[in-house]
Amino acid sequence: MAIEMRQQMKLTQQLVMTPQLQQAIKLLQLSRLELQDLVQQELEENPILEETLEQESLKEIEQLEIQELEPETLKEGDSFKEVTAGSDTIKEMDWDSYLDGYNYSSGEQYSDDEDRPSFENLLTKKGTLVDHLMWQLNLSRFEKEDIDIAVEIIGNIDEDGYLRSTIEDIARSYEVSQEAVQSVLNRIQDFDPPGVAARDLRECLLIQVQQLGMQGGVVDLILRDHLKDLETRRYKQISKALGISLQDILNAAKIISGLDPKPGHLFAHDDIQYISPDIFVFKVGDDYMVTLNDEGLPMLRINPYYTDVKFKELDSGTEEYVSDKMRAAIWLIKSIHQRQRTIFKAAKSIVKFQREFFEKGIEFLRPLVLRDVAEDIGMHESTISRVTTNKYMHTPQGIFEMKYFFNSAISITGGDFIASESVKRKIKELIDSEDQKKPLSDQTLAEMLALGNINIARRTVTKYREMLRLGSSSERRRMF
Repeated sequence: MAIEMRQQMKLTQQLVMTPQLQQAIKLLQLSRLELQDLVQQELEENPILEETLEQESLKEIEQLEIQELEPETLKEGDSFKEVTAGSDTIKEMDWDSYLDGYNYSSGEQYSDDEDRPSFENLLTKKGTLVDHLMWQLNLSRFEKEDIDIAVEIIGNIDEDGYLRSTIEDIARSYEVSQEAVQSVLNRIQDFDPPGVAARDLRECLLIQVQQLGMQGGVVDLILRDHLKDLETRRYKQISKALGISLQDILNAAKIISGLDPKPGHLFAHDDIQYISPDIFVFKVGDDYMVTLNDEGLPMLRINPYYTDVKFKELDSGTEEYVSDKMRAAIWLIKSIHQRQRTIFKAAKSIVKFQREFFEKGIEFLRPLVLRDVAEDIGMHESTISRVTTNKYMHTPQGIFEMKYFFNSAISITGGDFIASESVKRKIKELIDSEDQKKPLSDQTLAEMLALGNINIARRTVTKYREMLRLGSSSERRRMF
Protein backbone atom coordinates (compact mmCIF):
# COMPACT_ATOMS: atom_id res chain seq x y z
CA MET A 1 0.00 0.00 0.00
CA ALA A 2 1.50 3.34 -1.08
CA ILE A 3 2.03 6.04 1.51
CA GLU A 4 0.56 9.34 0.46
CA MET A 5 -0.42 12.70 1.95
CA ARG A 6 -3.96 13.97 1.66
CA GLN A 7 -6.22 16.57 3.22
CA GLN A 8 -9.44 15.57 4.92
CA MET A 9 -11.97 17.14 7.26
CA LYS A 10 -13.35 15.49 10.37
CA LEU A 11 -15.40 16.58 13.35
CA THR A 12 -13.94 15.90 16.81
CA GLN A 13 -14.67 17.00 20.36
CA GLN A 14 -11.97 18.11 22.78
CA LEU A 15 -11.73 20.05 26.01
CA VAL A 16 -10.02 23.41 25.61
CA MET A 17 -8.67 25.06 28.76
CA THR A 18 -9.15 28.75 28.11
CA PRO A 19 -7.20 31.25 30.24
CA GLN A 20 -10.46 32.21 31.97
CA LEU A 21 -11.21 28.58 32.84
CA GLN A 22 -7.66 28.10 34.11
CA GLN A 23 -8.09 31.17 36.34
CA ALA A 24 -11.39 29.86 37.73
CA ILE A 25 -9.78 26.50 38.57
CA LYS A 26 -6.84 28.26 40.18
CA LEU A 27 -9.18 30.37 42.34
CA LEU A 28 -10.91 27.22 43.58
CA GLN A 29 -7.77 25.79 45.16
CA LEU A 30 -6.38 29.02 46.61
CA SER A 31 -6.52 29.45 50.37
CA ARG A 32 -8.37 32.43 51.79
CA LEU A 33 -5.19 34.41 52.46
CA GLU A 34 -3.83 33.58 48.99
CA LEU A 35 -7.09 34.79 47.45
CA GLN A 36 -6.80 38.08 49.33
CA ASP A 37 -3.28 38.55 47.95
CA LEU A 38 -4.43 37.77 44.40
CA VAL A 39 -7.37 40.18 44.61
CA GLN A 40 -5.08 42.91 45.96
CA GLN A 41 -2.68 42.32 43.07
CA GLU A 42 -5.54 42.53 40.54
CA LEU A 43 -6.73 45.78 42.12
CA GLU A 44 -3.25 47.24 41.62
CA GLU A 45 -2.87 46.02 38.03
CA ASN A 46 -6.39 46.40 36.60
CA PRO A 47 -7.82 49.96 36.61
CA ILE A 48 -11.26 48.58 35.69
CA LEU A 49 -11.57 46.96 39.13
CA GLU A 50 -12.22 48.85 42.32
CA GLU A 51 -13.10 47.97 45.87
CA THR A 52 -16.56 48.80 47.17
CA LEU A 53 -18.55 48.42 50.36
CA GLU A 54 -21.24 46.43 48.57
CA GLN A 55 -20.59 43.58 46.17
CA GLU A 56 -21.81 44.21 42.64
CA SER A 57 -24.62 41.85 41.74
CA LEU A 58 -24.03 39.03 39.30
CA LYS A 59 -26.92 40.28 37.18
CA GLU A 60 -25.10 43.56 36.57
CA ILE A 61 -21.85 41.68 35.86
CA GLU A 62 -23.53 39.37 33.36
CA GLN A 63 -25.19 42.33 31.63
CA LEU A 64 -21.80 44.04 31.30
CA GLU A 65 -20.28 40.81 30.00
CA ILE A 66 -22.95 40.45 27.31
CA GLN A 67 -22.41 44.02 26.16
CA GLU A 68 -18.63 43.76 26.29
CA LEU A 69 -18.43 40.44 24.46
CA GLU A 70 -20.91 41.53 21.77
CA PRO A 71 -19.75 45.04 20.75
CA GLU A 72 -21.62 44.81 17.45
CA THR A 73 -24.87 45.31 19.41
CA LEU A 74 -23.68 48.76 20.50
CA LYS A 75 -24.27 51.78 18.36
CA GLU A 76 -21.35 54.02 17.55
CA GLY A 77 -20.60 56.18 20.57
CA ASP A 78 -22.41 53.96 23.08
CA SER A 79 -20.72 53.26 26.40
CA PHE A 80 -20.33 49.85 28.10
CA LYS A 81 -23.28 50.88 30.26
CA GLU A 82 -26.72 51.76 28.92
CA VAL A 83 -26.68 55.39 27.72
CA THR A 84 -28.52 57.73 30.07
CA ALA A 85 -29.01 61.47 30.18
CA GLY A 86 -25.88 63.31 31.21
CA SER A 87 -23.48 60.51 30.23
CA ASP A 88 -22.50 61.77 26.78
CA THR A 89 -18.95 62.54 27.86
CA ILE A 90 -16.42 60.92 30.13
CA LYS A 91 -16.86 62.17 33.68
CA GLU A 92 -14.18 64.50 34.94
CA MET A 93 -12.62 63.46 38.20
CA ASP A 94 -12.21 66.05 40.94
CA TRP A 95 -8.51 65.39 41.55
CA ASP A 96 -8.18 68.19 44.12
CA SER A 97 -10.85 66.63 46.34
CA TYR A 98 -9.39 63.19 45.74
CA LEU A 99 -5.88 64.20 46.82
CA ASP A 100 -7.20 66.09 49.85
CA GLY A 101 -8.33 62.78 51.29
CA TYR A 102 -4.74 61.52 51.52
CA ASN A 103 -1.72 62.70 53.46
CA TYR A 104 1.37 62.75 51.28
CA SER A 105 3.72 64.30 53.81
CA SER A 106 7.20 62.78 54.10
CA GLY A 107 6.56 61.51 57.61
CA GLU A 108 3.91 61.40 60.33
CA GLN A 109 3.95 64.13 62.96
CA TYR A 110 3.39 63.34 66.60
CA SER A 111 2.30 65.84 69.19
CA ASP A 112 4.37 64.28 71.96
CA ASP A 113 6.55 61.29 72.75
CA GLU A 114 3.58 59.30 74.08
CA ASP A 115 2.07 59.20 70.59
CA ARG A 116 5.31 58.08 69.02
CA PRO A 117 5.53 54.31 68.32
CA SER A 118 8.07 52.33 70.29
CA PHE A 119 11.46 51.55 68.78
CA GLU A 120 10.64 47.81 68.70
CA ASN A 121 7.67 48.51 66.42
CA LEU A 122 10.03 50.09 63.87
CA LEU A 123 12.19 46.98 63.49
CA THR A 124 11.65 45.35 60.10
CA LYS A 125 13.08 41.90 60.82
CA LYS A 126 14.74 39.68 63.39
CA GLY A 127 18.48 39.18 63.36
CA THR A 128 19.75 36.02 61.64
CA LEU A 129 22.31 33.56 62.95
CA VAL A 130 24.89 34.96 60.51
CA ASP A 131 24.21 38.51 61.77
CA HIS A 132 24.67 37.32 65.35
CA LEU A 133 27.96 35.59 64.56
CA MET A 134 29.29 38.52 62.52
CA TRP A 135 28.49 40.86 65.41
CA GLN A 136 30.57 38.68 67.74
CA LEU A 137 33.35 38.49 65.14
CA ASN A 138 33.52 42.29 64.97
CA LEU A 139 33.86 42.42 68.76
CA SER A 140 36.64 39.80 68.82
CA ARG A 141 40.36 40.34 68.37
CA PHE A 142 41.19 38.41 65.21
CA GLU A 143 44.34 38.88 63.18
CA LYS A 144 43.77 40.60 59.85
CA GLU A 145 44.63 37.46 57.85
CA ASP A 146 42.22 35.37 59.96
CA ILE A 147 39.17 37.60 59.45
CA ASP A 148 38.57 36.39 55.87
CA ILE A 149 38.76 32.78 57.03
CA ALA A 150 36.32 33.51 59.86
CA VAL A 151 33.88 35.17 57.45
CA GLU A 152 34.13 32.13 55.15
CA ILE A 153 33.38 29.77 58.03
CA ILE A 154 30.40 31.84 59.18
CA GLY A 155 29.06 32.01 55.62
CA ASN A 156 29.05 28.19 55.44
CA ILE A 157 27.04 27.67 58.64
CA ASP A 158 23.50 26.44 57.93
CA GLU A 159 20.29 27.42 59.69
CA ASP A 160 20.72 24.60 62.23
CA GLY A 161 24.10 26.01 63.26
CA TYR A 162 26.32 23.38 61.59
CA LEU A 163 29.36 24.03 59.41
CA ARG A 164 28.64 22.66 55.92
CA SER A 165 32.13 23.04 54.49
CA THR A 166 35.34 21.12 55.22
CA ILE A 167 38.56 22.41 56.72
CA GLU A 168 40.37 21.21 53.60
CA ASP A 169 38.14 23.20 51.20
CA ILE A 170 38.48 26.43 53.17
CA ALA A 171 42.26 26.00 53.49
CA ARG A 172 42.53 25.39 49.74
CA SER A 173 40.40 28.45 48.91
CA TYR A 174 42.58 30.82 50.96
CA GLU A 175 45.88 28.99 50.36
CA VAL A 176 46.56 28.56 54.05
CA SER A 177 47.32 25.54 56.22
CA GLN A 178 44.55 23.38 57.65
CA GLU A 179 45.93 24.11 61.11
CA ALA A 180 45.29 27.84 60.58
CA VAL A 181 41.67 27.20 59.58
CA GLN A 182 41.17 24.82 62.52
CA SER A 183 42.51 27.48 64.90
CA VAL A 184 39.97 30.04 63.61
CA LEU A 185 37.18 27.45 63.75
CA ASN A 186 37.99 26.65 67.38
CA ARG A 187 37.52 30.31 68.29
CA ILE A 188 34.21 30.58 66.41
CA GLN A 189 32.99 27.46 68.21
CA ASP A 190 33.31 29.47 71.42
CA PHE A 191 30.72 31.95 70.08
CA ASP A 192 27.09 32.07 71.12
CA PRO A 193 24.90 30.03 70.75
CA PRO A 194 26.74 27.11 72.39
CA GLY A 195 27.49 24.32 69.89
CA VAL A 196 27.55 26.55 66.81
CA ALA A 197 29.91 25.76 63.89
CA ALA A 198 30.08 22.05 64.76
CA ARG A 199 30.47 19.57 61.92
CA ASP A 200 28.24 16.83 63.33
CA LEU A 201 25.94 16.12 66.26
CA ARG A 202 28.67 14.59 68.44
CA GLU A 203 30.91 17.65 68.09
CA CYS A 204 27.95 19.99 68.71
CA LEU A 205 27.09 18.30 72.01
CA LEU A 206 30.77 18.00 73.06
CA ILE A 207 31.23 21.76 72.56
CA GLN A 208 28.29 22.41 74.88
CA VAL A 209 29.65 19.93 77.44
CA GLN A 210 33.02 21.68 77.33
CA GLN A 211 31.42 25.09 77.89
CA LEU A 212 29.60 23.61 80.88
CA GLY A 213 32.95 22.48 82.31
CA MET A 214 32.02 18.79 82.21
CA GLN A 215 34.73 17.49 79.86
CA GLY A 216 36.32 14.23 80.95
CA GLY A 217 33.25 13.13 82.92
CA VAL A 218 30.60 10.49 82.31
CA VAL A 219 28.66 12.71 79.91
CA ASP A 220 31.79 13.33 77.85
CA LEU A 221 32.63 9.60 77.71
CA ILE A 222 29.13 8.63 76.60
CA LEU A 223 29.11 11.21 73.78
CA ARG A 224 32.54 10.21 72.51
CA ASP A 225 32.17 6.42 72.53
CA HIS A 226 28.53 5.40 73.04
CA LEU A 227 26.34 7.89 71.18
CA LYS A 228 24.66 5.14 69.12
CA ASP A 229 23.80 3.17 72.25
CA LEU A 230 22.43 6.35 73.79
CA GLU A 231 20.17 6.97 70.77
CA THR A 232 18.64 3.50 71.11
CA ARG A 233 18.47 3.80 74.92
CA ARG A 234 20.71 0.81 75.59
CA TYR A 235 21.67 2.13 79.01
CA LYS A 236 22.63 -1.24 80.44
CA GLN A 237 25.18 -1.84 77.67
CA ILE A 238 26.71 1.59 78.30
CA SER A 239 26.84 0.89 82.04
CA LYS A 240 28.61 -2.42 81.46
CA ALA A 241 31.07 -0.98 78.94
CA LEU A 242 32.10 1.97 81.12
CA GLY A 243 31.92 0.11 84.42
CA ILE A 244 29.63 2.78 85.84
CA SER A 245 26.38 2.25 87.72
CA LEU A 246 23.13 2.36 85.76
CA GLN A 247 21.88 5.29 87.86
CA ASP A 248 24.94 7.37 86.91
CA ILE A 249 24.32 6.58 83.24
CA LEU A 250 20.68 7.63 83.58
CA ASN A 251 21.73 10.89 85.25
CA ALA A 252 24.19 11.58 82.43
CA ALA A 253 21.55 10.79 79.80
CA LYS A 254 19.21 13.27 81.46
CA ILE A 255 21.88 16.00 81.20
CA ILE A 256 22.48 15.16 77.54
CA SER A 257 18.74 15.37 76.80
CA GLY A 258 18.87 18.98 77.96
CA LEU A 259 21.53 19.96 75.40
CA ASP A 260 20.54 21.64 72.14
CA PRO A 261 21.13 19.50 69.01
CA LYS A 262 20.24 22.42 66.70
CA PRO A 263 21.64 25.63 68.23
CA GLY A 264 20.85 27.69 65.13
CA HIS A 265 17.10 27.26 65.57
CA LEU A 266 17.12 30.07 68.12
CA PHE A 267 17.48 32.41 65.13
CA ALA A 268 15.26 30.55 62.69
CA HIS A 269 12.66 32.64 60.89
CA ASP A 270 9.88 30.15 60.42
CA ASP A 271 7.00 31.65 58.47
CA ILE A 272 3.90 31.59 60.64
CA GLN A 273 0.96 30.11 58.79
CA TYR A 274 -2.15 31.98 59.89
CA ILE A 275 -5.48 30.22 59.47
CA SER A 276 -8.53 32.22 58.51
CA PRO A 277 -11.70 30.05 58.36
CA ASP A 278 -13.64 30.13 55.11
CA ILE A 279 -16.75 28.68 56.74
CA PHE A 280 -18.42 29.16 60.12
CA VAL A 281 -20.75 26.46 61.46
CA PHE A 282 -23.07 27.45 64.30
CA LYS A 283 -25.67 25.42 66.13
CA VAL A 284 -29.03 27.18 66.20
CA GLY A 285 -31.63 25.17 68.08
CA ASP A 286 -31.44 21.61 66.80
CA ASP A 287 -29.93 22.55 63.45
CA TYR A 288 -26.52 23.71 62.19
CA MET A 289 -26.18 26.93 60.21
CA VAL A 290 -23.41 27.33 57.62
CA THR A 291 -22.17 30.83 56.78
CA LEU A 292 -19.38 32.11 54.54
CA ASN A 293 -16.64 34.24 56.07
CA ASP A 294 -16.45 37.38 53.90
CA GLU A 295 -14.44 39.41 56.41
CA GLY A 296 -11.19 40.75 54.96
CA LEU A 297 -12.04 39.74 51.40
CA PRO A 298 -12.31 42.89 49.24
CA MET A 299 -15.65 43.39 47.50
CA LEU A 300 -15.11 44.20 43.84
CA ARG A 301 -17.04 46.11 41.23
CA ILE A 302 -16.48 47.59 37.79
CA ASN A 303 -15.17 51.15 38.01
CA PRO A 304 -18.03 53.40 36.76
CA TYR A 305 -15.56 55.78 35.11
CA TYR A 306 -14.66 53.01 32.66
CA THR A 307 -18.17 51.71 32.08
CA ASP A 308 -19.05 55.20 30.76
CA VAL A 309 -16.11 55.34 28.32
CA LYS A 310 -17.16 55.96 24.66
CA PHE A 311 -15.71 53.69 22.00
CA LYS A 312 -15.52 56.50 19.45
CA GLU A 313 -13.39 58.59 21.78
CA LEU A 314 -10.72 55.89 22.07
CA ASP A 315 -7.98 54.96 19.64
CA SER A 316 -7.68 51.31 18.62
CA GLY A 317 -4.89 50.53 21.12
CA THR A 318 -6.71 52.08 24.08
CA GLU A 319 -9.99 50.45 23.08
CA GLU A 320 -8.32 47.01 23.01
CA TYR A 321 -6.67 47.65 26.39
CA VAL A 322 -9.94 48.73 28.04
CA SER A 323 -11.80 45.80 26.48
CA ASP A 324 -9.22 43.25 27.72
CA LYS A 325 -9.18 44.71 31.23
CA MET A 326 -12.99 44.82 31.30
CA ARG A 327 -13.18 41.16 30.28
CA ALA A 328 -10.59 40.18 32.94
CA ALA A 329 -12.42 42.14 35.66
CA ILE A 330 -15.81 40.64 34.81
CA TRP A 331 -14.41 37.11 34.77
CA LEU A 332 -12.57 37.58 38.07
CA ILE A 333 -15.71 38.80 39.84
CA LYS A 334 -17.77 35.94 38.44
CA SER A 335 -15.07 33.40 39.34
CA ILE A 336 -14.96 34.62 42.94
CA HIS A 337 -18.77 34.40 43.16
CA GLN A 338 -18.62 30.86 41.78
CA ARG A 339 -15.82 29.90 44.18
CA GLN A 340 -17.76 31.12 47.20
CA ARG A 341 -20.94 29.35 46.11
CA THR A 342 -19.08 26.08 45.57
CA ILE A 343 -17.37 26.26 48.98
CA PHE A 344 -20.73 26.96 50.62
CA LYS A 345 -22.46 24.03 48.90
CA ALA A 346 -19.59 21.64 49.75
CA ALA A 347 -19.60 22.79 53.40
CA LYS A 348 -23.35 22.27 53.73
CA SER A 349 -22.99 18.76 52.33
CA ILE A 350 -20.15 17.94 54.77
CA VAL A 351 -22.23 19.17 57.70
CA LYS A 352 -25.10 16.96 56.56
CA PHE A 353 -22.89 13.86 56.33
CA GLN A 354 -20.89 14.53 59.53
CA ARG A 355 -23.67 15.71 61.82
CA GLU A 356 -22.65 13.27 64.58
CA PHE A 357 -19.14 14.74 64.58
CA PHE A 358 -20.51 18.23 65.21
CA GLU A 359 -22.73 16.85 67.97
CA LYS A 360 -20.37 14.48 69.81
CA GLY A 361 -16.77 14.95 68.65
CA ILE A 362 -13.97 13.28 66.71
CA GLU A 363 -14.80 9.75 67.88
CA PHE A 364 -18.03 9.95 65.85
CA LEU A 365 -16.43 11.07 62.58
CA ARG A 366 -17.96 8.85 59.92
CA PRO A 367 -16.27 7.51 56.76
CA LEU A 368 -16.67 9.91 53.85
CA VAL A 369 -15.14 10.10 50.37
CA LEU A 370 -15.12 12.84 47.73
CA ARG A 371 -17.63 10.97 45.60
CA ASP A 372 -20.29 11.20 48.33
CA VAL A 373 -20.18 15.01 48.44
CA ALA A 374 -19.75 15.29 44.65
CA GLU A 375 -22.91 13.27 44.01
CA ASP A 376 -24.79 15.14 46.72
CA ILE A 377 -24.22 18.60 45.21
CA GLY A 378 -23.96 17.55 41.55
CA MET A 379 -20.29 18.37 40.92
CA HIS A 380 -17.20 16.47 39.83
CA GLU A 381 -14.90 14.84 42.40
CA SER A 382 -11.93 16.92 41.20
CA THR A 383 -13.90 20.10 41.92
CA ILE A 384 -14.64 18.92 45.46
CA SER A 385 -10.96 18.05 45.92
CA ARG A 386 -9.87 21.54 44.86
CA VAL A 387 -12.53 23.39 46.81
CA THR A 388 -11.71 21.58 50.07
CA THR A 389 -7.93 22.03 49.81
CA ASN A 390 -6.51 24.76 52.06
CA LYS A 391 -10.02 25.72 53.17
CA TYR A 392 -10.87 25.73 56.86
CA MET A 393 -14.11 25.35 58.78
CA HIS A 394 -14.78 26.83 62.22
CA THR A 395 -17.00 24.35 64.06
CA PRO A 396 -18.25 23.81 67.64
CA GLN A 397 -15.50 21.14 67.88
CA GLY A 398 -12.70 23.50 66.74
CA ILE A 399 -11.13 24.62 63.46
CA PHE A 400 -10.51 21.89 60.88
CA GLU A 401 -9.38 21.78 57.27
CA MET A 402 -12.29 20.70 55.09
CA LYS A 403 -10.14 17.79 53.86
CA TYR A 404 -10.15 16.48 57.43
CA PHE A 405 -13.75 15.32 57.11
CA PHE A 406 -12.90 12.84 54.33
CA ASN A 407 -11.78 9.50 55.76
CA SER A 408 -11.47 5.95 54.55
CA ALA A 409 -13.69 3.32 56.15
CA ILE A 410 -12.45 0.62 58.51
CA SER A 411 -14.78 -2.26 59.28
CA ILE A 412 -15.57 -3.08 62.89
CA THR A 413 -17.40 -5.88 64.64
CA GLY A 414 -21.09 -6.01 63.71
CA GLY A 415 -20.66 -5.06 60.06
CA ASP A 416 -20.41 -1.35 60.79
CA PHE A 417 -17.62 1.05 59.76
CA ILE A 418 -15.47 3.66 61.51
CA ALA A 419 -13.41 6.52 60.06
CA SER A 420 -9.64 6.03 59.93
CA GLU A 421 -9.18 9.40 61.68
CA SER A 422 -11.15 8.12 64.65
CA VAL A 423 -8.86 5.09 64.85
CA LYS A 424 -5.80 7.36 64.81
CA ARG A 425 -7.34 9.37 67.64
CA LYS A 426 -7.84 6.21 69.72
CA ILE A 427 -4.23 5.12 69.11
CA LYS A 428 -2.96 8.51 70.25
CA GLU A 429 -5.12 8.39 73.37
CA LEU A 430 -3.75 4.94 74.26
CA ILE A 431 -0.16 6.09 73.79
CA ASP A 432 -0.72 9.32 75.73
CA SER A 433 -2.01 7.33 78.73
CA GLU A 434 0.67 4.60 78.69
CA ASP A 435 3.37 4.06 81.30
CA GLN A 436 6.44 5.67 79.71
CA LYS A 437 8.72 3.18 81.46
CA LYS A 438 6.76 0.34 79.83
CA PRO A 439 5.38 1.72 76.54
CA LEU A 440 2.84 -0.22 74.53
CA SER A 441 4.05 -2.18 71.50
CA ASP A 442 2.15 -1.99 68.21
CA GLN A 443 0.88 -5.55 68.75
CA THR A 444 -0.43 -4.60 72.20
CA LEU A 445 -2.13 -1.54 70.71
CA ALA A 446 -3.82 -3.72 68.07
CA GLU A 447 -5.07 -6.09 70.80
CA MET A 448 -6.41 -3.20 72.91
CA LEU A 449 -8.24 -1.78 69.87
CA ALA A 450 -9.75 -5.22 69.24
CA LEU A 451 -11.29 -5.09 72.71
CA GLY A 452 -13.17 -2.02 71.46
CA ASN A 453 -14.42 -3.91 68.37
CA ILE A 454 -11.81 -2.31 66.09
CA ASN A 455 -10.03 -5.19 64.37
CA ILE A 456 -6.97 -3.94 62.50
CA ALA A 457 -3.60 -5.57 61.83
CA ARG A 458 -0.42 -4.67 63.69
CA ARG A 459 1.10 -3.21 60.48
CA THR A 460 -1.91 -0.89 60.18
CA VAL A 461 -1.32 0.30 63.74
CA THR A 462 2.33 0.93 62.81
CA LYS A 463 1.28 2.93 59.73
CA TYR A 464 -1.16 5.10 61.69
CA ARG A 465 1.35 5.62 64.53
CA GLU A 466 3.97 6.82 62.04
CA MET A 467 1.42 9.13 60.42
CA LEU A 468 0.88 10.63 63.88
CA ARG A 469 4.67 11.05 64.14
CA LEU A 470 4.87 8.92 67.27
CA GLY A 471 7.95 6.80 67.89
CA SER A 472 8.08 3.06 68.41
CA SER A 473 7.86 1.56 71.90
CA SER A 474 11.67 1.51 72.27
CA GLU A 475 11.87 5.15 71.18
CA ARG A 476 9.12 6.20 73.60
CA ARG A 477 10.63 4.39 76.60
CA ARG A 478 11.77 6.74 79.38
CA MET A 479 14.00 5.65 82.25
CA PHE A 480 13.86 8.95 84.14
